[in-house]
Amino acid sequence: MDPVFVWLEQTALSVWVRESPSMFAFPGILTLHTIGMAFLVGLTSAFSLRTLGFAERVPASELLRFVPVVWFGFVLNLVSGVLLLMAYPAKALTNPVFYLKLTTIALALLAVRALGRRVAAASSAPVPVWPKDHVLASLTLAFWVVSVTAGRFLAYTHSRLLASDF
Repeated sequence: MDPVFVWLEQTALSVWVRESPSMFAFPGILTLHTIGMAFLVGLTSAFSLRTLGFAERVPASELLRFVPVVWFGFVLNLVSGVLLLMAYPAKALTNPVFYLKLTTIALALLAVRALGRRVAAASSAPVPVWPKDHVLASLTLAFWVVSVTAGRFLAYTHSRLLASDF
């Protein structure tokens, strides 16, 4: 796998993201990743908290209006995440914490999708809350906490920064 990491690290894109002094390189991409996370995690967490009984006066179906913003956040995180991965592929791809992050992101998205489908199916009618909804909402919140924490830990838990250093 090392030759692949070395090759990725030597691409023009990887070198630019990692070494450019431009604010549009690593700092800008990291900022976009944070903004995308705020949209994705923040709005889906608000939806989950509403399901758990917070802000009861806000109809849960009204929160579905924010689905396009959630998708925007997801796409922004996907693109910025791939760019950040390109900067230090060995750092992320050799770290089990990175795979924990990806797994919990997938699980959070599946849980919030299942929850959103139920609310969308109920349309504008009052949405009864079932125990399964509480479980899905709680899992979503827990998965986001683990994912964000794992993402933050990636900066500190790597055993290799660059494959070309070895």
